Order: sequence, then structure tokens, then C-alpha cells
Amino acid sequence: MNETLTRSLSGLVYIILLVGATLISPESFLLLFGTFLVICTAEFCDLVNLKKTQPIVIAIIGFILFAYFKTYSKANDLLLAGATLFISIRLIFFLFSDKRQHIDKQSKYVYLIGYIILPIIILTKIPYVGNIFKPEILISIFIIIWTNDTFAYLVGKSIGKTKLYEKISPKKTIEGFIGGLIFAVIAGILIAIYYTKQPLYIWISLALITGIFGTLGDLIESKFKRIAGVKDSGKIMPGHGGILDRLDSIIFASPFIFLFYQILNYA
Repeated sequence: MNETLTRSLSGLVYIILLVGATLISPESFLLLFGTFLVICTAEFCDLVNLKKTQPIVIAIIGFILFAYFKTYSKANDLLLAGATLFISIRLIFFLFSDKRQHIDKQSKYVYLIGYIILPIIILTKIPYVGNIFKPEILISIFIIIWTNDTFAYLVGKSIGKTKLYEKISPKKTIEGFIGGLIFAVIAGILIAIYYTKQPLYIWISLALITGIFGTLGDLIESKFKRIAGVKDSGKIMPGHGGILDRLDSIIFASPFIFLFYQILNYA
């Protein structure tokens, strides 16, 4: 089968599955993202050469306790987000450091929890406003991610000349990054007007947060892959790689998006 067709069909199945499960019910949404968590945990373990059994058990227990059994405690949720942000900052330093060859076992578990497990748990909390499940919020954020990725690639391919961070991701350009961000903001404006009917400033802000931190998440996963000497995190999606390759942007951005919503609620 033609590679482009394979990639297109694989991507379409992924989008239908994600949007469908999110829209059908909170239960199907949690089941899908719980499955994503297990797969991403296994893929990350492969990247950092970590035995999978214990990390997967930790991921499942964490998801059941903090995502499936929802307490709606703002204090607990903010503690989870705060812990994730602390590790996110550490990951940003890791991205721009020259330490590429060795990650000790303790750091592997810290990154596993703060880069994979907690962000996906926090991601499941974003569509909830109080006790009300609003799937359009998460679907809109994914639309922004997909828009940003698509136009970053198209703009970068057509006019990109200045490398964004060549030693980690040689194909990414500053022009592509800016182009992706501009179209993400346009998508956010359209979402605010025609879909969520929320104020423009909310979705312009979300587009900027998602585009900037999503790009950092993509670069961080690229660094892990460079250290591991692999092109993709897995092979579950023909033409795309692994689930972590598809979710790297959104999971890194999720605590920043979540905290933005908390600030809105307190404002």
C-alpha cells in the first residue's frame, strides 16, 4: 500500500477513535485514555530501556485512583498539576542540556511519572467543569494541536530556512513554528466563535499555550528518541509510529492548559 495512503488511513482511524470515544460518554473517554496511558508507558520504557511491568502497574493504579475515581478536589488536582509542572521544568532543562548519553534509573522513573503518567491523568481532567463533562473542550484542544502540527510542517517545508533546534529535530524551523502558531490561533478564534461559544481571549490564550508547550513536548520526545537511537516510539500506528509520537505535544502541554483553566475559575 502507498505510504501516504497508509499514513492517511492510520491517522483517520486515530482521529475517529479519539473523537468518537470522547463524544460517546465519559466512560468511553476514560477507557480510551487509560489504554493510551498503558501504551505510552510501555513505549517510554522501550525508549529509556526500563523494564515495563512495574511502570505499567504504577500507571494503571495512578489512573484508577486519580482519573477513574474522580474526587473533584481542587487541592488534589492542583497538587498533581504542581508536581507535573516541577518535572516539566526539569525536562525543559534536560532538553537544552548536553547530557544525551545516560539517564540514571531514578531519573527514568521521575520522567516516566512526570512526563507520561501524571500529564495523561491531568489531561482527563481538562474536559470537566466541576462535575460536568464537556467533551468539546478537549476535542477543540486536539484540533488546535493538529492545526499547529500540520501548518508548522507545511510552512516549514515551503519557506522554512532557520533551524529551530537542529541537533534535536533537524527538520523543524523557526518559520514553521511561527506559522503553526499563527494558524493555531486562527483555529482557536474559529473554535471560540463557532463551536465552544466562549470568549475569544480564552481560546487565543489556549492556542498559544498549546502551540508553544506542545512544540516543547515534541522536542523533548525527539531528544529521548535520539538518545535511544530510534525514529519512532513504537509501531502501533502505521506511517505515524507509536501513540506517544501522536500524544507527545498534548501531554506535555496538559498541565499548563489545566492550570490556565484554574486561573480562569479563580479570576
